[in-house]
Amino acid sequence: METKNIMIVGVGGQGTLLTSRILGSITTKAGYDVKLSEVHGMAQRGGSVVTFVRYGDKVNEPIVEEGQADVLIAFEKLEAMRYAHFLKKDGVIIVNDYEIAPMTVVTGNAKYPENIIETLGKEHKVVSINAMEEAKKLGNTRCFNVIILGLAAKSMDFSKEQWLEVIAETVPQKTIELNQKAFITGFEG
Repeated sequence: METKNIMIVGVGGQGTLLTSRILGSITTKAGYDVKLSEVHGMAQRGGSVVTFVRYGDKVNEPIVEEGQADVLIAFEKLEAMRYAHFLKKDGVIIVNDYEIAPMTVVTGNAKYPENIIETLGKEHKVVSINAMEEAKKLGNTRCFNVIILGLAAKSMDFSKEQWLEVIAETVPQKTIELNQKAFITGFEG
């Protein structure tokens, strides 16, 4: 199998690391060679967090080069825009239709860009979801990242049952049911 390149981008505290652990587990369990790399900016202060997950028959390095990502999973719209240049021509951006103002916007030194999803859609295949709203319906906004993962899973090589099994093995036991419901919300939505 040719190497698949997945990028997960977000803001510190949004669950990028849990999402990458789930992705790493499902690909390893399927027998692929897997490399993960996590880049933490000012994650603890709301800065960018980037995770690369590469899997295939033989993966030599963990970093996804610009223009090579098959799937870009973005937990926040501005992060999708910031990292869109990593996407392949035929790749897909899975984006949470949600805004978190960076410090420059909060302090008034910059303005949050408008129409990000529409702008991205001019050059890329974009699938968006307001995962925070969907998570509210499930009663816990902390599971929004697994909703996005469910949506992204439709662009990957694994069955719904495989995903649900790995989620059950990866998340804390008391959150298994919630996270499985969150995954199904994205996967079947």
